[in-house]
Amino acid sequence: MSAKAFDATVKALVEVAPAAWPPFARVPAGPTDAIDADIATVTGAADKVLRVHTEPPYLLHLEFVAGHDAAQLPTKLLVRNGLLDDKHNLPVRTVAILLHPEANSPQLTGTHIRRFAGEDTYLAFQYRVIRVWELPPELFLTGGPALLPLAPISAVTKRELPGIIRQMADRINAYKESGLVPMLEAAAYVLSGLRYPPDVCRKLFQGMTAMRESSTYQAILQEGREEGREKGRQEGREEGREEGRENEAKDLLRLIGETQLGPPDERTTRAIDDIHDLARLRQLITHVATAESWDALLAAPAAKTRRKKRT
Repeated sequence: MSAKAFDATVKALVEVAPAAWPPFARVPAGPTDAIDADIATVTGAADKVLRVHTEPPYLLHLEFVAGHDAAQLPTKLLVRNGLLDDKHNLPVRTVAILLHPEANSPQLTGTHIRRFAGEDTYLAFQYRVIRVWELPPELFLTGGPALLPLAPISAVTKRELPGIIRQMADRINAYKESGLVPMLEAAAYVLSGLRYPPDVCRKLFQGMTAMRESSTYQAILQEGREEGREKGRQEGREEGREEGRENEAKDLLRLIGETQLGPPDERTTRAIDDIHDLARLRQLITHVATAESWDALLAAPAAKTRRKKRT
């Protein structure tokens, strides 16, 4: 599984319980809403953006990182922070959440400094860095549904892992009435693939009642990347990267949807394949847990994107 698959999974978790993330990021907490992350530029979108209704209100900009491009991340964080400030006219707190040690970099110091040789610093951008693998599992086990699936990739040894999985499963089961159990179990499985090989993940998660074996499950577990994904990684072509992101989002939608709504029929599968809007796919992923059927899910209106008018 690629970094984008893990990335999409955590973004869905942010939608489950937005208010859980300011305390996790160690920033002021208050009523919290997820808002449109599109910044309408060549940089695309920030990972997730939350509006936190403190006094004064602010935006919490979250970037989830699992890949190898972290050395370039501070500049991207600076650009997205500034664009969000410009679009919403609110102060922005930026937090980079690293999901795997391979995403770490000496460049991620929490301060991005720019200066000319022999001159004073003209820019010092502050951001927060959270390394999930350094945090105790108790933080995730007691942080509510949105944080539970990250427990297996926290500071857990292989010997401790089965016990942590059991504790996580027990806490996930407490959310049966909310309809979140299939999504949380699937998210935990996908994120565990960051650290553990597929056979280990399959063994650890085989007891979870909502994680049914399926063709989609096996595809995500075993597949080599599809042509579009491979094209995006190896050739660096934007068209291939976009196709890869869409395919990964479709994989995740089918995986979570199958545990919640049952296997998609041929008509539903074609309808999903015909979606070529990444924002729409991510919207559907976040709404799977509350949908009554595949038809109801796919019939939901697409979210409207508001763009700031330039003068």
